[in-house]
Amino acid sequence: MTQMVSALIGTSHLALSAEHGLPMLQMELPETEASLSVQAIQIERGQRFVVQRGVAFVPVRGVLTPNSALLEKYLGWATYHGLAETMAMVTASDEVRAAVLVFDTPGGAVMGVQAGVEAIRAAAAVKPIHGIIHPLAASAGYWLASQCTDLALTPGSWVGSVGTMSTSYSAMQPGGSGEQLFIQTSAHAGAKRPDASTEEGAKLIQNRIDAMEAEFLTDVSKGRNIEQGEISGRMSRTDSDQDGGDVFWGVMAQVRGLVDSQETLADFLSRIAGQYAPKPRTQSKAYLAQAQAALDQSEL
Repeated sequence: MTQMVSALIGTSHLALSAEHGLPMLQMELPETEASLSVQAIQIERGQRFVVQRGVAFVPVRGVLTPNSALLEKYLGWATYHGLAETMAMVTASDEVRAAVLVFDTPGGAVMGVQAGVEAIRAAAAVKPIHGIIHPLAASAGYWLASQCTDLALTPGSWVGSVGTMSTSYSAMQPGGSGEQLFIQTSAHAGAKRPDASTEEGAKLIQNRIDAMEAEFLTDVSKGRNIEQGEISGRMSRTDSDQDGGDVFWGVMAQVRGLVDSQETLADFLSRIAGQYAPKPRTQSKAYLAQAQAALDQSEL
């Protein structure tokens, strides 16, 4: 039986780019597991990261969820809990000198995102955590990306969509069976299932997503070293902060402080490889003297 991605996420509070993320919710799960590649870097099935020459490469892609094993296994999409576990392993490993997070995500669920945010922030306090956006880090994806030590953007890639939204359903008319759906909550649990079609319900939902947005802005402020009061304005193309949550690319993304640099993926990977490649071992003078003595002895 075919299973839709939306069935695994349900109706929840989202930090998701509506333009890019909502269509992905209508995807069907494939029958085979996904493998990933970032140019010459191959991520095999079931792997959350690979280590090459002292650098851990971590893909952060797809619609993000707290812990959907099916989406992770069959589509290669990241989960917040999986990312937290990965960052803990990267931090603890003596083999890993730095990590690269490769972002290709429209965002996802708000629930669980703080696990990923705090894990990246904690790892960046111990080792360099480089981020490369190729081609999208929107909403919850940018929430995570903003915590990297530094952040690069490949040509044509987009960042932004800072904000939260909510999806909900309310009974408006009888369904196909001719029956009307009624939902009733207990006396002090009006927020358990607010009715978005009423003023009271809409207010409850608005309060909730505004509180989530405040956390989002706080984390971006810390990660990108931007005054929190400036973020909404930087995310708007008009004079109104209420028009924030837009997406940006190229020079505008860099000018607004959303990323640190622009470079091709090949140039980025080359720079990282040069920065962390193992240094050639130099032979000491004592070693060279011993080698020469051994050579001289062999010639007698």
